[in-house]
Amino acid sequence: MMRKTLVLFLLVYSLSVYLSTAQKLEAYQLFDKNGEKTDFGALVQASALTEVVLFGELHNNPISHWLQLELTMALFDRRGEQLMLGMEMFEADDQIIIDEYFAGIIAERNFRAEARLWNNYNTDIRPLVEFARENGLKLVASNIPRRYAALVNREGFEGLEKLSSQALQWVAPLPVPYDPDLPGYKAMLEMEGLPAHTSANFPKAQAIKDATMAHFILENLGEENSMIHFHGAYHSNNYEGILWYLQQREPEIKIVTISTVEQSQVETLDADNKGIADFIIVVPQTMTKTY
Repeated sequence: MMRKTLVLFLLVYSLSVYLSTAQKLEAYQLFDKNGEKTDFGALVQASALTEVVLFGELHNNPISHWLQLELTMALFDRRGEQLMLGMEMFEADDQIIIDEYFAGIIAERNFRAEARLWNNYNTDIRPLVEFARENGLKLVASNIPRRYAALVNREGFEGLEKLSSQALQWVAPLPVPYDPDLPGYKAMLEMEGLPAHTSANFPKAQAIKDATMAHFILENLGEENSMIHFHGAYHSNNYEGILWYLQQREPEIKIVTISTVEQSQVETLDADNKGIADFIIVVPQTMTKTY
């Protein structure tokens, strides 16, 4: 009888430990740049005190997009209509379509038909767009039209000199500063799986995107306004990309950077991810993808 009782006790104990462990599954963990755990409240506080928040996402990661919306709502509570949103997901020549939709001049079906929407628009991007529209917030289409990024990939920055004055309205002012020795751009030429014919223009195509997004952030940023800008994490990781271009024009600008990474565990920040941003969102590698 004693043996059966002991076996039953051990089984119950083992089950309770298992269930307790299972219930502690974390969807994400926030860290600061030094690898210390932090929380969403600290992220909101830091973001509310800055001029530009560069929110680097993993495009197919639902945690990125959920936290983007939550942070936007929290900043709106503090800044109201002084808050603006900027997005890599819209190209600069889409701005008139966005403005007409927000003003009620065109219907959503026309906006959706004519803007070049990403394939995850409904699940990941639309909630932010509709929050901005419903609350009277400016939404800035900050990315270079992809046809011009492709032109730079083929011909370098010199290819942009062929564009008309109208087309150049949608591109960072020429000549574009460029530092090929920035680690992020150098690493692009060392990526596995690149076509054999990849040239030195490949990171320049990335740089013109970064430069153009920085340009439209600054063009829309007033003395009293702040902007939260959404883009792939590689556009601001390691304080390069968009941030580098912002600081070329405005060295004293106040910026908070956020990155999103995936790890096998979320309890500690992997050494490779330390220092890539002011705040790092760590998500389990097993997290469901949106596409």
